[in-house]
Amino acid sequence: MRGGGAAAAAGGLLVPRGALILLGICNALSLDIKASSKVRAFVGEKVQLTCTFKSSSPITESLTVDWTYRPLTGGQMETIFHYQSVAYPTTVGKFKDRISWVGNIAKGDASIAIQSPVMSDNGTFICSVKNPPDVYHNIPQTVLIVTERGFSFQLTSAVLLSILVFLPSIIVVILMLVRLGRKSGVLKEKKKSGCKKSSIEVSDESEHTDTCSGRLKAWCLNCVDTDEEEPY
Repeated sequence: MRGGGAAAAAGGLLVPRGALILLGICNALSLDIKASSKVRAFVGEKVQLTCTFKSSSPITESLTVDWTYRPLTGGQMETIFHYQSVAYPTTVGKFKDRISWVGNIAKGDASIAIQSPVMSDNGTFICSVKNPPDVYHNIPQTVLIVTERGFSFQLTSAVLLSILVFLPSIIVVILMLVRLGRKSGVLKEKKKSGCKKSSIEVSDESEHTDTCSGRLKAWCLNCVDTDEEEPY
């Protein structure tokens, strides 16, 4: 085939030469962007959405960063943050006054943070970076899941199996310890009652002893008086 407006053969297909040139340019001038596929957060606690990039061109003031958001329930994408030399968080919508810049362009960091997240913030976030002439890049998506801290624990199969196996054993051991403790207390009470007398019994015995000794003393005195009065 000839040049000019002719087509070039590639992989068995006829592809216009202009398209091949454009494809080569896109591959040469491309950005590599990385972001977490899923981020979990708790209601009211600050959360960071991480985004890093590598550019084949020197970083200039023309570099821009855009973060867009789409709710989990669906709907149109909306821009919630823009950066070009200076951070421009959105001034309208649900994220008003809640987006802050935590990135560092010199280090290839285009991260942002969300203050006081709520469960209605759940959705998909996309980080886009352009550093002309390096403007072509992949489109990583980050899904944000916001939950209450008390409901963040999820039972895995291993944890659930452990609970089902060990919980009955723990209950049996606790019941045995309680039963042994009760038996020990009953035995102690029996020993105490067998070795000691009650206060009532002690007082009765003391009164009885005092009465007997008093009677015996009076009888002895009468005996002495009677012997002295008898005439010889």
